[in-house]
Amino acid sequence: MARAGNAFMISLYDEICDYKNLESAFKKARKGKTKRMYVKAFEALLEDNLLKLQHELVNHTYSPRPLESFILRDGKTRRISRSDFRDRVVHHALCNVIEPILEKGFIFDSFANRKGKGVLKALERFDFFKRKVSKNHTRECFVLKADIRRYFDNVDHNKLLQIIAKRLSDERMLWLIRQILGNFKTTEGKGMPLGNLTSQFFANVYLNWLDQFVKHILKARYYIRYVDDFVILSNSKAELEFYKRQIGDFLEDHLLLQLHPDKSRIIKLQQGVPFLGMRVFPFHRLLLRKNLDKFKRKWRVFGKHLDSENYDETYVFIEGWLAFAKTANTFGLRKRIIRDFENASMNFISIKDVNRYLKEEKIFKLS
Repeated sequence: MARAGNAFMISLYDEICDYKNLESAFKKARKGKTKRMYVKAFEALLEDNLLKLQHELVNHTYSPRPLESFILRDGKTRRISRSDFRDRVVHHALCNVIEPILEKGFIFDSFANRKGKGVLKALERFDFFKRKVSKNHTRECFVLKADIRRYFDNVDHNKLLQIIAKRLSDERMLWLIRQILGNFKTTEGKGMPLGNLTSQFFANVYLNWLDQFVKHILKARYYIRYVDDFVILSNSKAELEFYKRQIGDFLEDHLLLQLHPDKSRIIKLQQGVPFLGMRVFPFHRLLLRKNLDKFKRKWRVFGKHLDSENYDETYVFIEGWLAFAKTANTFGLRKRIIRDFENASMNFISIKDVNRYLKEEKIFKLS
């Protein structure tokens, strides 16, 4: 749909409010949660609920409901804030429309919360870069491994809105984004809640400014970012020290953020670089202990309460983690996990379910 100037932007807000878009957003919001009571309650009066949301959006009377917050302890203590289901529908409706436009400006090597990307793709890209930089492991390779101090807590709302307004200047759309951002703050005008779809997307929008600086101003060729966790590979330690200083200054001056003082350092590849739950070496990867401990804690919860109600959810969780762990040296570990899952499943599933499981076992195939 090629339209010029502000007319194009106005039509985008109309797309957000369109009933078909809201219906599509509902389907995305309920994915994996169809058995939850709040989803069933919303779906029981689906048309009424969507029309009410549409009316509020069109007339600018929409206001998000208070977030439900809880503490998650999975190696570190984090505060997770969950939006009301009707607000999650709005988040999907917004992202359905603006994500395809804003993502066109993202660099290739940004891997978080994007279709066709993800943790495994980021690790594959790291492997490709380490071979390029080290000339197939014949030259020394250094890695700047860095992340941003309390990133989600320190995202500045006004800065984020300025970044978005450069591409989407429609005031009605910016009003909706202000409503979403204003529903949470750590300090005045700062912070995004962990757990929201919009937070995940806006995290990429905000740091895309950093990506552009690193790739086009610093001209760092071997750069990978996953949310606020990023690496740059080089043969020169001095070059990486220069990059680190420049990035630190850029973050403070332009994005009001700081590099994490303890987690931002330059490491020889031979020593092993911690990245996305792995420790990456020249010829292999190992699982980080904290990643394994996190999995074990979650599996204990699933395994203890495994029954026909949460079997599919548990199966997807196990399948996804095994696909991740398979990229490291974990043959024996994965074998034990498959056996434990098999034993837990056999305690309650029917012969029919057992046969289905056996047919699907190729997903768990060890190699």
